[in-house]
Amino acid sequence: MEKFKGLDEEKQQKILDAALMEFAEHGYEKASTNRIVKEAGIGKGMLFYYFKSKKDLYEFLAEYSLDFVVEKYFSRIDMTEADFIERLKHTSQVKFEAQTENKNVFNFLGTFMLTADFKLAPHIQKKYEAMQKTGNAMIYENVDLSLFRDDVDVQKAFKLIRWSIEGYQNELLHKLQGQSMTSIDFNPYWEEFYEYLEILKKSFYKKGSGIDDYS
Repeated sequence: MEKFKGLDEEKQQKILDAALMEFAEHGYEKASTNRIVKEAGIGKGMLFYYFKSKKDLYEFLAEYSLDFVVEKYFSRIDMTEADFIERLKHTSQVKFEAQTENKNVFNFLGTFMLTADFKLAPHIQKKYEAMQKTGNAMIYENVDLSLFRDDVDVQKAFKLIRWSIEGYQNELLHKLQGQSMTSIDFNPYWEEFYEYLEILKKSFYKKGSGIDDYS
């Protein structure tokens, strides 16, 4: 990483993780660089050797996190799938893989998107807006609405399905917290997840929409 030229990768990641966690937990104004350097196991002089100020650090993290999501999450999504639930099934798998790779990025972005006490640099704001636009298209663009029952409010169904899937995903991440991801057999979790998706299909889709073939 160019920003940390000359610093080994393990130390780079410790600094990034400590800073991402600090801002995610406390927000920009209340975040403490003292806590960051303590968690990262470095001196304060080293932090400010690479970053001129807390603002500089925060903006770097914002851009780093946006780039991570685009590279590790969005770029892996297949948007040719017209079945809304099947597409969410796919995006959820990819997102889960990205989250387990760096959960601190997603925790940071979750609070970063709600932060009102910090004005982003124009180029980062532009990148953030582009990510939002891509994220919406990734989920809703070219979805086959004819699969839904005629008596279903599709927009409300979209929200209920997304809430259900995100809720399961967050519960699973919490359950697996602290475990080594490389040693976990995820097959039982995905099988349970697919069972929930089948219930959602039966609840919102017309009969004969491929539910019986769902696996």
